[in-house]
Amino acid sequence: MKPPFEITPDIISRISSISQKIGEAHGFYLNRPSPQLRKENRIKTIHSSLHIEGNTLSQEHITAILENQRVIGPAKDIREVVNALRVYDQLDAIVPTSERSFLQAHKMLMEGLVLDAGAYRKGGVGIMKGSSVAHVAPPAERVGELMRELFAYVRTGRDHVLIKSCVFHYELEFIHPFSDGNGRMGRLWQTALLMKSFPVFEFLPFETLIAQRQEGYYRALAASDKAGASTRFIEFMLHILDDALADAVRASRPQMKEIDRLDYYTSLGIRTFSRHDYMQVFKHISSATASRDLAKGVELGHFEKHARGNQTTYTVRARPL
Repeated sequence: MKPPFEITPDIISRISSISQKIGEAHGFYLNRPSPQLRKENRIKTIHSSLHIEGNTLSQEHITAILENQRVIGPAKDIREVVNALRVYDQLDAIVPTSERSFLQAHKMLMEGLVLDAGAYRKGGVGIMKGSSVAHVAPPAERVGELMRELFAYVRTGRDHVLIKSCVFHYELEFIHPFSDGNGRMGRLWQTALLMKSFPVFEFLPFETLIAQRQEGYYRALAASDKAGASTRFIEFMLHILDDALADAVRASRPQMKEIDRLDYYTSLGIRTFSRHDYMQVFKHISSATASRDLAKGVELGHFEKHARGNQTTYTVRARPL
């Protein structure tokens, strides 16, 4: 059964904006993968996701734990970090469409923190806000069935993966399948789903933006609960993802020089193109910069230039083996 939500103009607009940014971010982060950048973003991700749940350790503490240094702090907080580092280190091995993989990830994430790590809850649960109950989760006997339906939607649903990842995140929080760890599992699994289609999301610690906009995050969850559909939460999370990508693209631009752009463009497998086509890949550069890039590409032998009436085109030259 498909979870309830509507496709709004805001959702369509955000998917278009995200899709445009993914190409540029992909070109920078994946063509020149940096182990240091991967490490830094993983630390930011873990710190932000655990901070939302009340963990008191800093990014410096997490770095020290990652480097096997002694850290002084609450034993529970240290254990949460150790577990999270272990799970995120195996992110590539996670199968985001598999319920079995989902339960295994929860077991690693919550081992030593709860007695039922890796298993669905056996009792009822209510989410408190202050002294009042903000959300009553479905009864425990329905959890298995609801999660199987959710994974069936992830596997067979025809919606864009950006939407499916948000829907999964929301529905997981609504079902609240575990006695503890639901929030961090929702954020982890959205990352896993996105990475499967767009590997660049490994380099985007969007949990940092969720932590910065924590009130908005909970308001979006509550609004979706009230409406009985995840529409509002999808809109909120797509804004988060769009902003995270915008930050990543801005961070990459000062480092992407003329020769970087030329090397990346020739790696795309494009044969013949115009200056306009070139600027569709590098949307932040001016037409004058694009012209200088292409002139340099011709000078270096990357491209052949062809004047055809009022239009100039370029052909990528085959590189010697």
